[in-house]
Amino acid sequence: MAKNRDILVKYNIVVSGAAQVGHCCEKIEEISKEVGREIARQDHTLVTGATTGVPYFSAMGCREAGGFNIGFSPAATEKEHLKAYKLPLDPFDIMIYTGSDYAGRDVVMTKSADGVIIICGRMGTLHEFTTAVETKKPIAVLEGTGGMADKIRGIAEDYCKVAKKIIYDRDPKQLVRKLIKEIESQKDDNLKILEK
Repeated sequence: MAKNRDILVKYNIVVSGAAQVGHCCEKIEEISKEVGREIARQDHTLVTGATTGVPYFSAMGCREAGGFNIGFSPAATEKEHLKAYKLPLDPFDIMIYTGSDYAGRDVVMTKSADGVIIICGRMGTLHEFTTAVETKKPIAVLEGTGGMADKIRGIAEDYCKVAKKIIYDRDPKQLVRKLIKEIESQKDDNLKILEK
């Protein structure tokens, strides 16, 4: 049974991934939906770039489980979102029209997050990953989904100072739970700073 949509959620969790999924694993739609469902089950908000593919599937899964979705559109208006970018509206509870095209949208969306999940992906996903690294967001990568998700470990180990803090898993539910635990840990550390 779906949860009540009026439940107060704790964290904004971005799902970043491929809008075009031809290079992703076979079960990418179901895997992405399961990530969205688990975010909803844990009573958190799903945030995506309001696009097709992985972000759309995760938003649909979140909605199916009674969760709350926020979309960050690259467009400036609903009309532009639909006509120029040809992007969906249906799974979102709130749509933020950034007017910043894809690259600007990625930065605004990622900086709004408490944590970021990477599923499959291409260059836009890599951009969101590097933005998350640079802004010190907790990051979780769903390996085995293809694309950037299966290359990030190698990139991070060679070029990223925070490589050891990145969470990797192949199980969607476990990945979401591990990320939430890391977000909570960072929030606790922030509270300790305030108490000093």
